[in-house]
Amino acid sequence: MKILITGNMGYVGPVVVNHLRRSMPDATLVGVDNAWFAQSKTTNLPLPERALNEQRFADVRDMKVDDLRGFDAVVHLAAVSNDPMGLRFEEVTDAINHRASVDVARMAAEAGVRSFVFASSCSVYGFAEDGRARSETDEINPLTAYARSKIDTENGLAGLTNSGMTISCLRFATACGMSPRLRLDLVLNDFVACALSAGEITVLSDGTPWRPLIHVSDMARAIEWAIKRDAANGGAYLRVNVGAEEWNYQVRDLAEAVARSAPGTRVSINLDAPPDKRSYKVDFSLFRQLAPGAQPQTKLQSAIDGLRDGLKDIGFADRDFRQSSMIRLRVLDSLLSQKLLGEDLRWR
Repeated sequence: MKILITGNMGYVGPVVVNHLRRSMPDATLVGVDNAWFAQSKTTNLPLPERALNEQRFADVRDMKVDDLRGFDAVVHLAAVSNDPMGLRFEEVTDAINHRASVDVARMAAEAGVRSFVFASSCSVYGFAEDGRARSETDEINPLTAYARSKIDTENGLAGLTNSGMTISCLRFATACGMSPRLRLDLVLNDFVACALSAGEITVLSDGTPWRPLIHVSDMARAIEWAIKRDAANGGAYLRVNVGAEEWNYQVRDLAEAVARSAPGTRVSINLDAPPDKRSYKVDFSLFRQLAPGAQPQTKLQSAIDGLRDGLKDIGFADRDFRQSSMIRLRVLDSLLSQKLLGEDLRWR
């Protein structure tokens, strides 16, 4: 099998590539990335791209049909990857996350690709005031440019249902866990970094918002399932929440769990903070039904321990980590200030 992974040099990509190399050792794996975060390596091991058969450097906005010919599957991870980046680059977020994503899928179908896997997000549920876990049939409430780009892409991909290509829109819970290109602008990862660098976790909300989480290694297992999925299992076009019910946590509980794993860490919760509108629990029963062999295996404690130990292994003690390359918006701002990127986030 020949698989193309877009955005492979981000946070999730290296974990996906390493998983596929282990589980499908004879597969031909090709990465395509524009290398914004190529220098954001957080491992003492060799470059994770060594697990690929080929690394290509390109912007997904510039991909052509010929770039996709000969592939059996496309795993589409490439995106402007979080809410702060979406706010800062709203137009670019739509161009890359939505319009380019639909274009890549359309060209993949034209090129004869059998399976297209799109990394969507549970953030499309936004704010669920009644506290009921949201399923795929519930109303969505995207609150940010990032979340809107994900649902716009899902809707665009739905227009390709007669293309002969199996399309899987995986609505992932919030990612967490150690990676060769770690991001610390994610809730659990941030809390572990705070505990190690300052001995204090500051929760900027009142701690009550709900977040579903998923470990990056479990994301990789779900992606493998989607690559191999046929239309008889879920249909030619599928939207599915990917995670597990027991990973629905309130933010304050995550902070306390991290503090217990780093003795001496204090938790500071801003009880006077205005309500955080991003609060939702998610129902993962459809994923459990369709993919019984690809269910999340990592437990919260293992995720915390892996982050703690991984950061210690690379000598992490950065009290100012929010200005580092592990905060993706800071990387883009640095490249812009050096005039290496334009405001459209294209290399100059």
